[in-house]
Amino acid sequence: MAESGHSILELQARWNKIRVANLYDTLDKMGYGDQCLDLGIRPLFPHQHLAGMAIPVHGGRDPRTREDIEAESKSTSTFTSIRDIAFPGCVVVVDGGGEPWTGKFGEMTSWHMKQAGCMGLVIDGFIRDWLGLEVIPDYCVCARGTSPIESYKRWRIKEVNVTIAMPGTMTSQVTVSPGDWVVGESDGVIVVPKEISLEALIKAEEIEAREQGMRQDLAAGMSFEDAYKKWGRA
Repeated sequence: MAESGHSILELQARWNKIRVANLYDTLDKMGYGDQCLDLGIRPLFPHQHLAGMAIPVHGGRDPRTREDIEAESKSTSTFTSIRDIAFPGCVVVVDGGGEPWTGKFGEMTSWHMKQAGCMGLVIDGFIRDWLGLEVIPDYCVCARGTSPIESYKRWRIKEVNVTIAMPGTMTSQVTVSPGDWVVGESDGVIVVPKEISLEALIKAEEIEAREQGMRQDLAAGMSFEDAYKKWGRA
């Protein structure tokens, strides 16, 4: 269960209908106008929408020596640590730790996450496998772009399900804690603190309803002035 008797999947379905601009307006009025991540972090593919409960991940440059790496066989153990705590309706949010160029995760690890119920990824950095990611159904990746550079040997997951700091737009950093809600689309990605999430969702749904009413009236020929007086959205 999530909060107030609502399951995570029930809430995720509701969050998935919320447009990011309307969510920003909602949070701004509530005094949380700094929750938008750096605008360089966006869905890789147009018309995708992401919503889910955050599993924050902290990573960084790989401190192992070349000899250490060569003595190992490549495995998915670090990603398995995420999968073990993943749940239907979650979103994995990755603080890259300042490592700039490698593709963190990719097509196959994304399938790994999706099979655990993950709705998508939000990455401060790059990901690999553009063509493969595009065809994963009902899965959205928000990142700075794609890179062919393999992260194995260069970058590692260090901590899972811990509070992280992601770069912000209106502020230098946006805190992401386990259980926060994340909503993303082409306008950007917003983090909703868990302690205000249900209140914010209800208020955002009210804005969505007003906008839809205004949209329908405008399509039916009502003047903008009359529609604005009726619904109060512009």
